[in-house]
Amino acid sequence: MTSTEDTTDHTADSGPSGYAAARLRLLQEESRSGPSRRSALAGLTDAWLNALFATAVRETGVRGATLVAVGGYGRAELSPRSDLDLLLLHDGKAEPRALSALADRLWYPVWDLGVALDHSVRTPAEARRTATEDLKVHLGLLDARTVAGDAGLLAGLRTSVLADWRNQAPKRLPQLHSLCRERAERAGELRFLLEPDLKEARGGLRDATALRAVAASWLADAPREGLAEARRRLLDARDALHLVTGRATDRLSLQEQDQVAARLGLLDADALLREVYEAARVVAYAGDVTWREVGRVLRARAARPRLRGLLGGRGATAARAPLAEGVVESDGEAVLALAARPDRDAVLALRLAAAAAQAGLPVSPHAVRRIAQQGRALPVPWPAEAREQLLTLLGAGEPTVAVWEAMEAEGLITRLLPDWERVRCRPQRNPVHTWTVDRHLIETAVRAAALTRRVGRPDLLLMAALLHDIGKGWPGDHSVAGETIARDVAARVGFDARDVAVLGALVRHHLLLIDTATRRDLDDPATVLSVAEAVGSVGTLEILHALTEADALATGPAAWSAWRGSLVADLVARVAAVLRGAAPAEREPEIPSAEQERLAVEALRTREPVVALHARQEEEDAVGVELVVAVPDQPGVLPAAAGVLALHRLTVRAADLRSVELPDRLGEVLVLRWRVAAEYGALPEAARLRTDLVRALDGSLDVPAKLADREAAYPRRRGVVPPPPRVTVVPDVSSLATVLEVRAPDAVGLLHRVGRALESGGVRVRSAHVSTLGANAVDTLYVTTPEGKPLDAADAAALAASVAAALS
Repeated sequence: MTSTEDTTDHTADSGPSGYAAARLRLLQEESRSGPSRRSALAGLTDAWLNALFATAVRETGVRGATLVAVGGYGRAELSPRSDLDLLLLHDGKAEPRALSALADRLWYPVWDLGVALDHSVRTPAEARRTATEDLKVHLGLLDARTVAGDAGLLAGLRTSVLADWRNQAPKRLPQLHSLCRERAERAGELRFLLEPDLKEARGGLRDATALRAVAASWLADAPREGLAEARRRLLDARDALHLVTGRATDRLSLQEQDQVAARLGLLDADALLREVYEAARVVAYAGDVTWREVGRVLRARAARPRLRGLLGGRGATAARAPLAEGVVESDGEAVLALAARPDRDAVLALRLAAAAAQAGLPVSPHAVRRIAQQGRALPVPWPAEAREQLLTLLGAGEPTVAVWEAMEAEGLITRLLPDWERVRCRPQRNPVHTWTVDRHLIETAVRAAALTRRVGRPDLLLMAALLHDIGKGWPGDHSVAGETIARDVAARVGFDARDVAVLGALVRHHLLLIDTATRRDLDDPATVLSVAEAVGSVGTLEILHALTEADALATGPAAWSAWRGSLVADLVARVAAVLRGAAPAEREPEIPSAEQERLAVEALRTREPVVALHARQEEEDAVGVELVVAVPDQPGVLPAAAGVLALHRLTVRAADLRSVELPDRLGEVLVLRWRVAAEYGALPEAARLRTDLVRALDGSLDVPAKLADREAAYPRRRGVVPPPPRVTVVPDVSSLATVLEVRAPDAVGLLHRVGRALESGGVRVRSAHVSTLGANAVDTLYVTTPEGKPLDAADAAALAASVAAALS
């Protein structure tokens, strides 16, 4: 017997019930967890299988066989719900019937316990041949160990399998790399997922196992610093997940994260995700470095025969092209020059990073590690060269990401910018966000680098992009906390007092333009004046405009579109005019476009709604369908129109409702402009929408009942319960109307219910601004009394309460 750990405290008889009881006792031990429990569980399983094997051999008379653990079980890493990967290895001399009986006596007790089993029966020659043909089998055999029987039988196979792996490495390792890439495309990047697969996602347990296989090839080796600890953390998280769910699952679902965190002794789900993300970052970075080294070695091997022929058998020295002071390119990497002195050159780390990013080269991990170990700290404030090198790094575009992560892997970023520690690997619970906070900041800088030609101070744009969310992780509004931190960081980096103030303002107001443009009435002079007062100057506005776009583009596909961009550009133009001395334009009756005038005239002529659908194929954003509805001004238009859209499975991404007065006093028409997307299939025809809207307005179509039937037919899926809707009166943003802001989970008929509540309140909707980001809706409504005046404070509060009640 080959046992991984003393299991005397959990001795089990050879029967399934004895093993099951001992296994349960082991899993319930509070004092045992992590590697100790996994090893003990493997040892307990070894003892049980050893006893089964001895009994089965005695009953069948088979000799020359051994029971082999492969894969995770072979590494003695059994999680509570891990499957058993077993190979019955035999010398080929036993009768097939006896061999089959031996296998049955081993496999059936495992199945009886409900334990997942991956099993095979082979001779050493068959196992070796199968490994040659199947990469996954070959990988499993690299971790093979004897559980019971003749250990010599496996020893010969292991020697052959390892020799084959090393000899076939030039073919096998590219295949393995391809498998890793395919898996990453399928499962995503572990450290950026809210519900990550701990095993399959990039940076997960399978990638860690692949790095072990690369090391076994002797062709390359992964950076060892922190890798074993990262792997242990991922295994511990999976163990806790198995115990919490009672299932063999690797997906860390939202509803289980708090329980998993508690079992691991962590504060909450965010602390759990941050720890998992940090481990995945280490594994993913080690993989990047390792696969780059594998590629380098294989290219060198392929080129060596040709090189020898060209040089007549003489060797060659790799060229080292200079990139910057103390930095050269060598063999496709940015490395330190032979004369570089990290202990004397405090700017060397930033110079290396900037040179690598500008050249589009990976930075040598050995160079970064040497600087981390020997580097000299920068004085505070930084010298001008250090600040310039940081800005050069941030302005390099896409190559900045890989270089930044290489610096991060050795702790250089937090050494240069201590405040980075709070945002490092910090999860973002809003599903609109693609990245963790730290990666989002770098992605924003990448996006901002493409916009630097639009601003007079590209240095301030890049620095604001890096710092705009630096306040996340602190209590309260992250923009307010971020302003203070950004000022400190800017002063540390060496910006003067005036630039420090501008950077603080940019961070404080980095959401101002997008929030105002999508949630406020831009025709209200108070809206434009409030933004102008906050921004202060045309130069700051110019940078803030570019920062807003970069931030949204780096957030995710739902955060930016041509529609949103046009709203922000309109706001910026109005604010710039005020900052240059013009008075904000008073609200005037909107001059309709030719199409709107045509639709409005038709609506007035027929006294019925007129509908037009426009699919804007030239736009790249997913919300490229505009729906225009013109209706003679009458009660109930907003809830009726919103309800009809919901019935036709149209998701409202953005909306604008305005009252338009036609020339020559023809009359007043409500014009509703919507950006919609079909929830399933194709868009409905405009004629069908118009017919249903007519019926909804005349009462012959019971929209609430139809929506209720739809909701009842599709029960809500199990998941995290969202916070309740919140309806607030927003003060001091309009002198012309009362402004209500509705924040709620996006749901079928949400805007319809809001509209009905407003109709019941007896108010007039002057304009509506709908913004949907992921699973959340933020709707802003400008309402007045029937006479067109703002509501008094008591009536406004009562209206907000009634809307909230309707949504609850």
